[in-house]
Amino acid sequence: MMKLTPELTTALTQDRPTVALESTLICHGIPKPENADLARQMESQIRIEGACPATMAVVDGTVRIGLEAEELQRLAEADDVAKCTTRDLPMVMANGGLGATTVASTIYLAAQHGIGVMATGGLGGVHIGGEQSFDISADLQELQRSAVTVVCAGIKSILDQARTMEVLESLGVPIVGYRCTELPAFYTAESGIDIPGVDRLDDLVQIIRCHKALNLPCGLLVVTPPPQDLALSGSETAKLVEEARLAAEQSNIFGPAQTPFMLRHMASASHGRTVQLNMQLATANATLAAKIATRLSSPR
Repeated sequence: MMKLTPELTTALTQDRPTVALESTLICHGIPKPENADLARQMESQIRIEGACPATMAVVDGTVRIGLEAEELQRLAEADDVAKCTTRDLPMVMANGGLGATTVASTIYLAAQHGIGVMATGGLGGVHIGGEQSFDISADLQELQRSAVTVVCAGIKSILDQARTMEVLESLGVPIVGYRCTELPAFYTAESGIDIPGVDRLDDLVQIIRCHKALNLPCGLLVVTPPPQDLALSGSETAKLVEEARLAAEQSNIFGPAQTPFMLRHMASASHGRTVQLNMQLATANATLAAKIATRLSSPR
């Protein structure tokens, strides 16, 4: 029910650096045909840095740990790909369908196969009004129990960053900024929330080594700002988010469908600027994740 690519099998057997990648970004986050280009670009950057990419998905009922080129293209072109957090994997597997893994299911699978670093765009979290609706991403709970370092551009802009940080603190998940001391908010570097940060990659890797040495059961969150030349201001982001949220409410879009709907709305309202930013930051995060994985696998 699980299958690894020969490339990834060799990398894991030889204890070479590996980086896990989700597939929801490909199937539900970026429009066609740019999604396929992004998937290939992220994998390419990871290889350039000397690591092996492990893009994860469910293909015809089989969990794929790493994708062949034709499988990746098929996922990017398909219209009927289920969005799979950890709890959804058994159903999609049993139905023999296609499934795109979220951050939660990706880090769960990564931890099961000894892959210690993952890259994504933005982290899920507490939705606006989540204190009443209890609409909270499974990404947070999975971070509590999967000891994987997740590299991202902070918490998604459409979410409640402050409450998400409170949940992460309650779950005991450490967070460290790379070249930032303010929590990035995906499309913008501005959140108003202070976090501990480091400027040197060696210092960041040492923190991760100490986290691993303690044998903590949780993951570690590394956040880094979106590319400065494309990043939106806090006010621009807030306006786009509010418009997208109102549109979702008017269309009665809630639950797992809300995030993809809002991302599409923001892409249209920004004339594609959020899509280009998403692609750039995801690629940058994949590059950083590969640098981290490569250093972790090397002797000190």
